[in-house]
Amino acid sequence: MSLPLLPTSLVGSYAQPDWLIDRAKLAGRFPPRVRAKELWRIPPEHLAEAQDDATVVAIRAQEEAGLDIVTDGEIRRESYSNHFATALEGVDVDNPGTALDRSGHPNPVPRIVGPIARPHPVEVEDLRFLRAHTDRTIKMTVPGPFTMAQQAQNDHYPDAEAAAMAYAAAVNAEITDLFAAGADIVQIDEPYLQARPDAARAYGLNALDAALDGITGTTAVHLCFGYAAIIHERPEGYSFLPELAGCSADQISIETAQSGLDLGVLADLSQKTIILGVLDLSTPEVEGVETVATRIRRAFDHLPPAQVVPASDCGMKYLPRASAFGKMQALAGAARLLRAELA
Repeated sequence: MSLPLLPTSLVGSYAQPDWLIDRAKLAGRFPPRVRAKELWRIPPEHLAEAQDDATVVAIRAQEEAGLDIVTDGEIRRESYSNHFATALEGVDVDNPGTALDRSGHPNPVPRIVGPIARPHPVEVEDLRFLRAHTDRTIKMTVPGPFTMAQQAQNDHYPDAEAAAMAYAAAVNAEITDLFAAGADIVQIDEPYLQARPDAARAYGLNALDAALDGITGTTAVHLCFGYAAIIHERPEGYSFLPELAGCSADQISIETAQSGLDLGVLADLSQKTIILGVLDLSTPEVEGVETVATRIRRAFDHLPPAQVVPASDCGMKYLPRASAFGKMQALAGAARLLRAELA
């Protein structure tokens, strides 16, 4: 399906239904790095079927709201990263380790006890399910190698860089299989490039490029300041962003709504398509169409509209469903308004 000017998209997750996941438990914690089966309301023997049903709901919600690029809403995931990270060989999730989260608090994390390996595709069946239920352009997200290495206790590799490169090989294999199965876009989520800029400069780009080595489909990398529902303060700018100008990803995903980011930074990324976060996820209040359109227009001083993909700041996982749907409608409406202006 061909995309219009200013194609709209979620960054990744959509709000999971209350009947599927205990949203009170979800809201009271950082995204889990190891499995958190206690979050699901559905008995294990019925969980996969319920997740399928909820995924169809998420797909239809995106279509009905008018989004042009559709994800599976990450409905089957307890967090953006643990679904993939805990499926790998070489990690002990039953006897987890500890690592500091981006706010400086210790968190249970996968403990690397042997060589990282991907024994089988993790998200390919999810991708096929998505493809079977929409004819729109589809995007799948995978956690990035640098972020997974930061969210693990390394008891095997000589250093964090070696661990990140091992994760990169697993991500590369997954992305290859996702494109082979019909993905239009694959996004790598790398929030810890922003959270740990010194380590990111030391080896984060190398790990990212290793994950993208030989990939020919359309790829994106997402950087953010953390879920707005959990991390409330936003810095004035990214601590790691211009460095991505030379990476091999086609698209760079950033958030600008809650932070009011100075978009002059886009001058450093003039060769990239920018997935522009323009929905403030720190509040359930639904923005008006003109408010969202104004946030998008800010980018036109720095990039042509053809290089802008309006989107949510980050994932919508923590929002009430009604708010998430309303915000998607506002996003789609803003894009339609701007297309008419630019015609």
